[in-house]
This record gives sequence, structure tokens and C-alpha cells, in this order.
Amino acid sequence: MVKGRNVEVPDHFRIHVADRLSRLERFDPLIYLFDVELFHERNRRQRKSCQRLEITARGKGPIVRAEACADSFYAALEQAAEKLESRLRRSKDRRRVHYGEKTPVSVAEATADLIDESLRRPAANGVVDQEVDQADYAGPGHIVRTKVHPAAPMSVDDALYQMELVGHDFFLFHDRESDRPSVVYRRHAFDYGLIRLA
Repeated sequence: MVKGRNVEVPDHFRIHVADRLSRLERFDPLIYLFDVELFHERNRRQRKSCQRLEITARGKGPIVRAEACADSFYAALEQAAEKLESRLRRSKDRRRVHYGEKTPVSVAEATADLIDESLRRPAANGVVDQEVDQADYAGPGHIVRTKVHPAAPMSVDDALYQMELVGHDFFLFHDRESDRPSVVYRRHAFDYGLIRLA
């Protein structure tokens, strides 16, 4: 509906309004009426914003309204339609489920029961990574991951080389000289340290 207060609304403007507002129906198919009102400000000092237009979208949901002032009704219609489009887009986005109990089930949760544990293979380098079940997790300060590495005896130089390849600050290895577990670690100023069990 297009109506004017103290303004005659020409038919070509009604057609332009219907064409412009038909693009906004995609945001909410439940809108059944766009109510457009035109006002003319008679004050000469407000010549730049003397044409005022107000659009009200009525539907089954909340009422959405936008208004704009410009020097012509066409410019005011464009400004008001952009504001209304932004508000309808926000309203549509608000209706989507974003949080809470209504959150859709993720693909990982839905397919978690389908994974057969016997098909799980260790990584290419032989490292077995075991995560602790979330039900067993009692808070901070507990072991939540366990890694088991195959340990071939190696020298301290080989252990330092492996540590640099991995990019860690320490490396646990089986020392060939002492035949015991040992750790090399990075110290300040490009120095290294070695810890051996007695």
C-alpha cells in the first residue's frame, strides 16, 4: 500500500515502489504487506530533506520499519529500502539457531559411533596417540594424552638432530652408551643439556 500525506502519489511511483520492495520479500516469506507513507516537509529551510518516506513491513513475525529523508521521493525510497533490507537480514539471521540446546548435531558427533576402533592404525612413524575420554577428565592437573614412541638406541648427537627436526625443546631417547632412557633439552644461548637416569 502506498499512500501520501498532503502528497499526490503518481502511478509510475507506485510501480517503482512495488518493483523495489518485491526484492525484499526473499528475506521473509511471511511478510504480507508493505505499508509505504510519503510526507512532504513544507519548511523551506529543510529543502535538502523535505521528502520523507516511511516503509513498514507487516508479517507474522515482528513488524520492521525504516524511514528516510531526501530531496526526492526516489532517493528517500532507496535509502529506506536499504535500511529495511539490513533490518530484515538481521531478523532472518536472528531466527537461525546459533547456540544453546537447539544447536544442530555436528558431523563428528553424528559419525562418532560409526568408527571401528580395530581399523585405527598407528601413524606412519609408529607413534600411537591415545586421547583420554572426556567422561574421565576430572579437571586441570591430570594426564589427558599419552604417546608411545618406538625407541631404537641412538647416540646423543642423533638425539640432538632428531630434536631439531621435530622442533621441540626436548627429546626423550634410548641412549646407546649407557643403555638407559635419557633426555636432551635446549638451554639458553644455543646450548644443550642432557639428563640421564642413574
